[in-house]
Amino acid sequence: MKRGAKHLVWDWNGTLIDDLHLVVSSTNAAFAAAAPGRSIAVTADEHRRDFRRPISEYYGSVLGRTVDEMEFAALDRVFHDNYRTGLESLLLAADALDALRGWTGTQSLLSMWFHRELVPTVHRYQLTSHFIRVDGLPERLGGEQAHKAGHLRRHLAEMRLDGTDVVLIGDSIDDADAAKSVGARCVLYTGGFTDPDRLRAYGVPVADTLLEAVALAA
Repeated sequence: MKRGAKHLVWDWNGTLIDDLHLVVSSTNAAFAAAAPGRSIAVTADEHRRDFRRPISEYYGSVLGRTVDEMEFAALDRVFHDNYRTGLESLLLAADALDALRGWTGTQSLLSMWFHRELVPTVHRYQLTSHFIRVDGLPERLGGEQAHKAGHLRRHLAEMRLDGTDVVLIGDSIDDADAAKSVGARCVLYTGGFTDPDRLRAYGVPVADTLLEAVALAA
C-alpha cells in the first residue's frame, strides 16, 4: 500500500463498535413484522454473506418479494426501535481503543447511523476526543437508500481533506466503494458485517484486527 496517509476515517457500526449480534436480531424483528407467521430469520453468518445496499433490496431477497419505499420505511422503524433496546449492552471492538491511540495522524468518524444518535453514543464511550469530526446521517432519507460515497465526499469536504491523503477503515464493500470514489484508500476489517471471503475477494487490503488495519493504513 502507498505510504504517507495523513488522516484515518473510521466506520462505526461493525468496525469500532461490536454490534453484529444486535443488528442481526433487529433485522430479524423487521422480517417478523414483514411476514408474520412465516418464521423468516437469518443467522449472523447468513447476514454477513448476503447483506448489501440498498438495504431494501437485501430485505426483498430474504423475503422473496419486492419491498417498496413505504414498506421499507416501516421496517426500518422496527429495526431501529429494536436496535435501541440493546444499545446500552454493546461493547467496543476488542482492540478499538489501542487502534485509535496507535494512529499518529488525525482521525474522524463517518457512520451511516443517524447523526443525532451517533454523537451522544460516541461521547458515552469516551471516544469524542479522538476525532476531529464525527458525522452520521443527517436525516432518515426516506428509508436509507443512500450509499456511503456521497456521505464520505461531504465529510472530507467539511474537513478540507483530499481523498489521496485519507485511508478509510470499515467492514463492508460499501466502505471500499466509497473510498475509491474520492481517491482514498481503504482497509477492510473482517470482524464486522461482511463475510471475510467476500472482503478478501474485493482486491483491497484486509485486516483481521483493528490494530492490523491501522498498521496497513500507515
